Amino acid sequence: MLKQDQRAESFTDFVQQAGHRIQHALVAGFGTEVGVDAAAEALAYGWEHWDRIRSMGNPPGYVYSVGRDRARRMKRARVVVGATPVLFEAPWVEPRLGSALDNLSERQRLAVVLVHGAEWTISEVADLLEINRGSVKRHLERGMEKLRRSIGGER
Repeated sequence: MLKQDQRAESFTDFVQQAGHRIQHALVAGFGTEVGVDAAAEALAYGWEHWDRIRSMGNPPGYVYSVGRDRARRMKRARVVVGATPVLFEAPWVEPRLGSALDNLSERQRLAVVLVHGAEWTISEVADLLEINRGSVKRHLERGMEKLRRSIGGER
């Protein structure tokens, strides 16, 4: 077991290296509000259990899976009352993209958004989801094909 100062420093390093990536993945999979909340809860869980988690083979993947489970529960329990206010001027996006992304499987949506939207590598997505690169490529290909069929566009 680490001393308290070492434990805090170790966890701080983890959050600086992986925290934003975990949040990006959860936002990509579950939307901004649920994703941000789930990431915060997952990181809080990570801190509470850091002595055990830090020695795992893939701490970011484990903390992501905690966040994913929390997000799924939140998504089932949440009732949307109104639109989220726009805090910045966003670039133009195909109006049908949101509903088209909603029609993808969770892994297809994560692969598409993280690779094409957040510029992650196939390896980074595979590490986070704890699946092999070939599976990420298949999810990406299938997701992009479904988007093309749904929205229309060139192959």
